[in-house]
Amino acid sequence: RSATVSVLYWHSWVGHGTMFLPMEMIEKCVGSRIWVINRSNKEFTALLKGFDDYLNLVLEEVTEYEKTAEGYHKTKHDFMLLNSKQIALLVPGGEGPEAETKEA
Repeated sequence: RSATVSVLYWHSWVGHGTMFLPMEMIEKCVGSRIWVINRSNKEFTALLKGFDDYLNLVLEEVTEYEKTAEGYHKTKHDFMLLNSKQIALLVPGGEGPEAETKEA
């Protein structure tokens, strides 16, 4: 079932004229801010400094958001290497969960 969804998504993505492969999209984001949503209860906003062939991310000026019953607990980090196996979603230019809560 997920293969069917992936194929449908890929087809609709290609149908808009320009096709970007995942690594190309991430390469365009190097040097800019991104919002990373993890498979766990953590999210990150950071400056993307680089990545490798496995899509592990090198992040700078990181704000880590951990979802709790009371809201989000924030922790600041200078640098972080984020393992790609934990990444669920990358949002180029995303401002994080706090910006999303303000808009709602």
